[in-house]
Amino acid sequence: MENTSPAIIYKYFKELTAIQKEQIDRLQDLYAFWNAQINVISRKDIDSLYERHVLHSLAIAKLVSFKAGATILDVGTGGGFPGIPLAILFPQTQFLLVDSIGKKIKVVKEVANALGLTNIQTSHSRAEQTPGKFDFVISRAVTRLGEFYPWVRNKFKKDSLHAFPNGILYLKGGDLTEEIAESKLHTELFPIADFFDEEFFETKYVVYIEG
Repeated sequence: MENTSPAIIYKYFKELTAIQKEQIDRLQDLYAFWNAQINVISRKDIDSLYERHVLHSLAIAKLVSFKAGATILDVGTGGGFPGIPLAILFPQTQFLLVDSIGKKIKVVKEVANALGLTNIQTSHSRAEQTPGKFDFVISRAVTRLGEFYPWVRNKFKKDSLHAFPNGILYLKGGDLTEEIAESKLHTELFPIADFFDEEFFETKYVVYIEG
């Protein structure tokens, strides 16, 4: 199956450098190694790493191409998603990956170091305790939008570098109607199926909320 190999990434991202391809190629072995010691990805998903984790993370890059010098906060990064794949794609962009579970941040550090990603910093902390201002906050289905937004509402720089004003780029799946109504936030939904044709993405979205 194609989703067990990095070929699924190169299908949609054709302009990668040799270094970026090498980094992507190494993700499977690195995560298989660390996941055996510290479980950060479900056992059934490790074989679909490139589709369900790497490509899913890179859906954000189909919406916003992060610029050199931009700063991105990945909240509840878990094993490093969406932050690590995006840091590979945008080596001139600075990423801070935070998680409240220390052993997950250990995996992120080890993977980032093994790949030579110098544009990643990590923090074992909660989002609301993280200092600094950012262009975007990214995350993948950490909690409901109404709970997530207060954690990061004051974390955005005033001046925007990108076509989208600074804000949240949130990966989320399923019927979000009730959750969005409950949150009372102004959201824009971008179906990931518009970017990638695999069945896995049929009910998944990038949710954008202006900061």
